[in-house]
Amino acid sequence: MQNIPDTISQLTRIRHFFESGASKHYSFRKQQLKRLKEMVLRNEEAIFNALYADLRKSKEECYVTENGLVLSELKTALKNLKTWMKPETTCTNLINFPSFSKIYHDPLGVVLIIGAWNYPLQLLLIPLISAIAGGNCVVLKPSELAPATAKLIEKMITDSFPEEYIKVINGEGETIVPGMMNSFRFDHVFYTGSAGVGKSIYKMAAEKLIPVTLELGGKSPAIVEEDADITIAAKRIVLGKFINAGQTCIAPDYVLVHENVKENFLQALSDNIKKFWGEHPKQSADYGRIISQKRFEKICSYLNEGEIFTGGEIDSKELFIAPTILVNISADATIMHEEIFGPVLPVIPYSTTQEAVKIVKYNDNPLALYLFTRSNKIEQSWINTISFGNGCVNNVAWHFTNHYLPFGGIAQSGTGAYHGKYGFLTFTHAKPVMKTASWFDPAIKYPPLTGKLKWIKRMIG
Repeated sequence: MQNIPDTISQLTRIRHFFESGASKHYSFRKQQLKRLKEMVLRNEEAIFNALYADLRKSKEECYVTENGLVLSELKTALKNLKTWMKPETTCTNLINFPSFSKIYHDPLGVVLIIGAWNYPLQLLLIPLISAIAGGNCVVLKPSELAPATAKLIEKMITDSFPEEYIKVINGEGETIVPGMMNSFRFDHVFYTGSAGVGKSIYKMAAEKLIPVTLELGGKSPAIVEEDADITIAAKRIVLGKFINAGQTCIAPDYVLVHENVKENFLQALSDNIKKFWGEHPKQSADYGRIISQKRFEKICSYLNEGEIFTGGEIDSKELFIAPTILVNISADATIMHEEIFGPVLPVIPYSTTQEAVKIVKYNDNPLALYLFTRSNKIEQSWINTISFGNGCVNNVAWHFTNHYLPFGGIAQSGTGAYHGKYGFLTFTHAKPVMKTASWFDPAIKYPPLTGKLKWIKRMIG
C-alpha cells in the first residue's frame, strides 16, 4: 500500500497531464478506448482466473456479467464517440434574436472511480469507459475485498496506460480514499457500493463541492401479480436473484406474490433452482461462493428468520450457501429491513395491491423494481405509485445490459446515472454557449426602457 504523500504526488502529475489538454482530443480518446478493448481481450483468461479466485465464477458467468458487458460498452462508446462529442445545436428564444445556441460537452478533469467487490471488473471498467470517452484523466480504486481481481486490474492498467493518465491505487479503502479526498480535489467521484460508505464519500466530497455519482443498493422487490405468467416469473426471478450467489445490487431482495398463486409460484421457484444448478448446487460449476467469512456469517444469520422452503445448505469452509427460499417471515424480522445481498429469497404473500404497496414503501426508493403481470393497467399503477431507480416488467436485472437506458438509483439507492451516452454525460460538463450576430441590434433592449413595457412583454413572454 502506498503512503499518502507519494499518492498525492502522483495525483498532482495526473492533474498536470490533464491540464496539458492531451486527453481532450477525439483521436486520443478513441485510441485509449481501443487500447482498453485490446487489454480486456488480451487478458481474458487471466480475468477468468481472478474472478474464479475471488467469487468462484465460471467462465461463462464471467463473460455474461463482467467481460462481455465491458466489451459491449466499449463497442457502444467507439461507435458513438464522435457524435457524443459534437456540440449540440439547440433553440434560441425571441428576445435573443439573432443568436445561435450550442451545448459543448467539456471533460470534468481528474476523476476518481471507486469499484465494488461483487462485480469487481465491470463495475470499475464501465465507468472508466465513460470517463475516457468524456476526455478525463482517471484514478481507479478497486475493491480490496476482491484481491485477485484488484491486483490484476492494477497490472493490466499499468501495462496499458501511462500512470499520469490512468492510475490504479490499491489498498484499504477506508484509509486510502479519505487520504486522497482530504488532500486532493478531484473533479468528480464515482462510487459503487454500500449506502453507508456512500454517505461518507458524499460528506467528504461536499467539503470541496465535488460532484458525485453514487451507485448504491436497497431492498429491490419483485411483485408477482395474480395474472402473471408463473412459469416465466419464477424462471427469471431465480436467475436474477441467484446469479453470482445473490451478490448483486439489483437482485430481487424479496418477492411479493399474490396469495392465490403463491403455492404454484413457490414450486416453480424450487423447480428452477434444481433445473439451473442441480440437486446439489455446491457441486455445480455455475454456482459461485460468498466473498468473505464476514459476509457468509451475516447471510447465514438470516436463515433462522423464517421457514426454509428449499435450500438452506451451508459450508463455512467453502463459503457456500445454497439458493434458499424463505417463507412465513415476520414483518419485523431483520431480513425485511436490511439488504440481504446473498442467496436467500424471502417470499411474502399479499391479498390486495394496497397491502403490497405498503410493504414496498416501508423500504422506500429501491434501486430496482420488478413487476410480473399481463395487465397494462396494473403495470402503470405500480410504475406511477412507487419511486425506484430502474426496473423491468416481466423480467429481472437484464435492463442493466441495455446501454440505451440510464442506470442509477434514486434518493437512498443512489444519485446520478451511467451506461452508454448517459455515462458520457455524467463525466462531462454541459457548457452552453450563445453566439449573437452583429448585423441587427434592436434598440428595445437598451435604456431608456420607459414606454417599452408592451414590447418587452411580447418578446420575453
